Amino acid sequence: MSNRREFIKTSGTLAAGVTVASMIPGTVSCASKANEKIVLGAIGLNGMGYNDLRALIAQPNVECAAICDVDQNVLAKRLPQITELQKGVAPKTYTDFRKLLERKDIDAVLIATPDHWHALIMIAACQAGKHVYVEKPMANSIYEAFQMEKAARKYKRVVQLGQWQRSDPHWQDAANYVQSGKLGDIRTVKVWTYLDWIQPPMPVPDGPAPEGVDYNFWLGPAPKRPFNKNRFHFHFRWFWDYAGGLMTDWGVHLLDMALAGMQADLPKSAMSSGGKLAFPESAIETPDTQQVIYEFGDFNVIWDHAMGIGLGDWKREHGLSFIGNNGTLVVDRGGWEVYSERGKNGPKLEEVARQKGTGQGLTLHTKNFIEGIRNNDRNTHANPAIGRAVACMAHTGNIALKTGSKIYWDPKKKMFAGNEEATRMITPVYREPWILPKV
Repeated sequence: MSNRREFIKTSGTLAAGVTVASMIPGTVSCASKANEKIVLGAIGLNGMGYNDLRALIAQPNVECAAICDVDQNVLAKRLPQITELQKGVAPKTYTDFRKLLERKDIDAVLIATPDHWHALIMIAACQAGKHVYVEKPMANSIYEAFQMEKAARKYKRVVQLGQWQRSDPHWQDAANYVQSGKLGDIRTVKVWTYLDWIQPPMPVPDGPAPEGVDYNFWLGPAPKRPFNKNRFHFHFRWFWDYAGGLMTDWGVHLLDMALAGMQADLPKSAMSSGGKLAFPESAIETPDTQQVIYEFGDFNVIWDHAMGIGLGDWKREHGLSFIGNNGTLVVDRGGWEVYSERGKNGPKLEEVARQKGTGQGLTLHTKNFIEGIRNNDRNTHANPAIGRAVACMAHTGNIALKTGSKIYWDPKKKMFAGNEEATRMITPVYREPWILPKV
């Protein structure tokens, strides 16, 4: 665990008796491209990937030369859209990301696949000499996150995680205020997501995959099972084989800002409770309701999520509250404000009225990534150390839920002390022929 005033940006690797098969032969050297066109490839374009790509190619002198998706229906939809955005310049289409990564003219790749694919593709991209913008969460397991961080460092790639709030000015201002000390000692950070617009799907029978979908490739390292539309595209995030539910979805975005405000890395311990409490008959595996308490030594972080209702803390669907002895700072995607505690002689601090956000977080985040490539600067706003920290934090919360126990992280051994069950969940099991990466 890091000290709350010192963010640890180095890490070791996990011990694992596995080998990695390099999917891309050789390593390409990518120098700074201060004044040259930056050529992109995009892998996964159904949802957020398309939004990310639009923001990336809106940056000056950036072009998308290749797009890849295992669903040819997605490619057919995105190809004309991207061609229009690029004023007639059409990217080449691929269904196998390895073919895209073989191209020497591609400088950087966007990875916006389901979570269970992030590690394999990101590490292969680094080995191929590509810079990487990868959607959050960084990985679908703690082991993978550490390996991805190590790959970025080993191959000296510029890597940006899709945790775009790190680049949004009002989030930065809120974090700076927290660090100013005006709130006094902060004992608790509450983080919540209450989403009334998410209704989990009800069970439907298995069936054939849609025409044009390479379902076996979509599964990749995940266990083989029949196709079910409830587990595909957007809803993949509610099934443990591919993701970690709201904990690793919205949780990574918001818990990341708790770590940013408190300048912290991994928690000392975690305990969690929850389950399918609101929608017990739904098809999902991940909890529709969950709470996690993380201990950092001199403060706690409390995570709370709910599907199907929207009145979270402060009557907001999402946000954070940094609770100090002098007052509380509340922040969400719309802005931030500060409320004072009452002292004997009046308010303990000067309250801050609502400071509105600009809504430009994604634009500024992709700009930061492109500038990192141009300047050969790997310290992006959401670099691999930042992505690894919050991904591991979120997975720790889920492991605590699954084991039903309070778990304690051992930062030297990269395992949960005295808990074999929790430690086994650190490392995923890959389906053949895919091999768990070790850098």
